[in-house]
Amino acid sequence: MSHLPLASGGALPAAVVIAAAAASSSHERPAAMKLLLSGFLTATLALAWGCGSAGGPSGGASGSTGASSSGGAAGTGGAAATTGVGGAASTTVTAGSGGAGGGPIKDPNAFVHPGVQVDKGQLDFVKAKLAANAEPWSTALAELKKSSFAALDYQAMPRATVECGPTSNPDHGCTEEKNDVLAAYAHALLWYFTGDEAHAKKSIEIMNAWSAVLVEHTNSNAALQAAWAASIWPRASEIMRYTYAGWAKADVDAFGVMLEKAYMPLIDHGSASNGNWELSMIEASMGIAVFLDDHAAFKTSVDQWRKRTPAYVYLATDGATPVPPPTGSKTGAALIAFWYDQSKFVDGLCQETCRDLGHVQYGLAAMTNAAETATIQGVDLFAEEPERLRAGYEFHAQFLDKAAVPSWLCGGKLTDATPDPMWEIGYNALFGRAGLDLPETKKLLPTIRPTGATHHMAWETLTHAGIGKAGL
Repeated sequence: MSHLPLASGGALPAAVVIAAAAASSSHERPAAMKLLLSGFLTATLALAWGCGSAGGPSGGASGSTGASSSGGAAGTGGAAATTGVGGAASTTVTAGSGGAGGGPIKDPNAFVHPGVQVDKGQLDFVKAKLAANAEPWSTALAELKKSSFAALDYQAMPRATVECGPTSNPDHGCTEEKNDVLAAYAHALLWYFTGDEAHAKKSIEIMNAWSAVLVEHTNSNAALQAAWAASIWPRASEIMRYTYAGWAKADVDAFGVMLEKAYMPLIDHGSASNGNWELSMIEASMGIAVFLDDHAAFKTSVDQWRKRTPAYVYLATDGATPVPPPTGSKTGAALIAFWYDQSKFVDGLCQETCRDLGHVQYGLAAMTNAAETATIQGVDLFAEEPERLRAGYEFHAQFLDKAAVPSWLCGGKLTDATPDPMWEIGYNALFGRAGLDLPETKKLLPTIRPTGATHHMAWETLTHAGIGKAGL
């Protein structure tokens, strides 16, 4: 895949407004005060609020020497190798040696870092499997290395305005942004699993390129485009921020401002459109909340998940008709039309099943990814809706594995019945951790391993195949 030289936008970049954001953001000052009260912020309020060096999303000026990040005590093998809140990073550059501690922090006042879709315990589990040349992880890593996203000569293509119309037409930066977020994540994973610092620098290079330029998303698909990109950015940035010492604090802060200003306003309020939109927005806003240490935003995204999930996957216990979506007024005939005129409802049917199975997988993937992040952060959403999620997976896995479509379902025809790379996380959570039986999903998985990447679904065989309860 070829890429144009690095673009430079003509509008005001996020990095330019960082000082103003540190002083005026609606959540920066409360966040800074929380950190101060928790003992993590050692700088003065004058420094944290802009009278000295600007604070930004990480909550304050750097401290003196060698302190660990707010994610926990330094990992085994050395001082913390991260740009942490309230302390300067050490000079150690060993993948996995610093940052958050060895397991999730269940303190309700602290987030687990790294903690968006993957945590340090999960990453270390996979790293050990790779060291033993175990499968399917070794083949999955080999496939990632062959990806164009993993090339060390990859060049980001940021722009000030990303304009995406229906089905990304016009496509002014939509494809480039989706590619660049996946490349940033690919290099973050390769840094952690291989220890090659060139990948760490490339991941950071891509993220810095966008935070220096991006201002806005426009046109009718702006919110969905922002959601897809912002689902991946926090995965990459959490790994780099908390496992590598080389990401400068000013650049981390600028990246946080970009997430807060160019993404969050589009995705934090829900959507009355098809369910995959709102579920993707929930996934993205949850990841951003973790990166920004924004507990209010995290709670909002969890609450939205709890409302939207029952409105997307049907269970007979819901009644004769599906749960109406939380946004918009859809009951009676309008609700049936919203479910693409399907009149018979069975366990696992999704709101978009009769639209096409591609969008169903987008929705299930976002629902699952958000639940995985929440579980890492101590809120086990899988345990709240295990049967609903299991039913959604099983119902659609059979048709993606070429089962005959009954005449009562969507007029006897399902479209876009091709598996996407999104089945590993849910299978691990529901079977590997909860012990539920998912025979159809189990049959489907070998046909798609090792999974690749598209949109907000990325390299799940590598990160989640068979990890069980690792890291939790």
